[in-house]
Amino acid sequence: MAIIKKFRIKSFKNQNSIIEFENVSLAYGNRLILDNINFKINEGQIFGMLGPNGVGKSTIFNLITGLISPGQGKIKINGDDVSQYPVYLRTRKFKVGYVPQYGGYFNDLTLLDNLKAISEIVIENKNLRQEKIDYLLSRFELENVKDVKGKFLSGGQKKKLVIALSLLSDPKVLLLDECFAALDVLTIKMLQEIIVNLQQENRITICICDHQARDLLACVDVAMILSNSKIIAQDTPSNLVKNINAQNAYFGNSFKFN
Repeated sequence: MAIIKKFRIKSFKNQNSIIEFENVSLAYGNRLILDNINFKINEGQIFGMLGPNGVGKSTIFNLITGLISPGQGKIKINGDDVSQYPVYLRTRKFKVGYVPQYGGYFNDLTLLDNLKAISEIVIENKNLRQEKIDYLLSRFELENVKDVKGKFLSGGQKKKLVIALSLLSDPKVLLLDECFAALDVLTIKMLQEIIVNLQQENRITICICDHQARDLLACVDVAMILSNSKIIAQDTPSNLVKNINAQNAYFGNSFKFN
């Protein structure tokens, strides 16, 4: 069973919200996905989202990145309403990085060539590209597989690669979609350590959505539960699992995480 990080941040030196949803609603035809939801993610937080399939977790990521627009309400990044900003501008101006559940790399390129290809897009200074690539190879312990094609990497190595690719542009916000899915226990632990280190060392704000509740709660500072198009609970992990609304909608009565 996962162990909650002992160094969880309980109070934030900087209480400024970096992402804010104000009265956001979204529907696909007659199907309501999000119903007037409001929440904030503070700078430096590791923020988690939990909920059943189809509840809107990935939709929230798509709204943040600009892949889709809300039916109503505002989405703010650093206090600016970005509802009408295109994807590339949100990435460039607000430094939003995204790690998808599937893919995110070139199958037929080596791990090193993946890093080189993306670095040419996001790093203008040619002299800094190799320096950043070498740093990421070392940080994620990928030197020994740098010449292996993406399609032949293990699940954990692929996840490391996609996170490394997202870090080439020095994001201030990193969105991780189902990052623990289909990974073994040791790889999940490794990934949790990477996430926490990104928060501590790089001061990156991280938002994770996943179905692996124990694994998510082990490394986040705050989490919220989505159900029936609404946010039904939001709190620290230890308080969230005791919340009666969260238990009724998602955890059940017997859920334990430590």
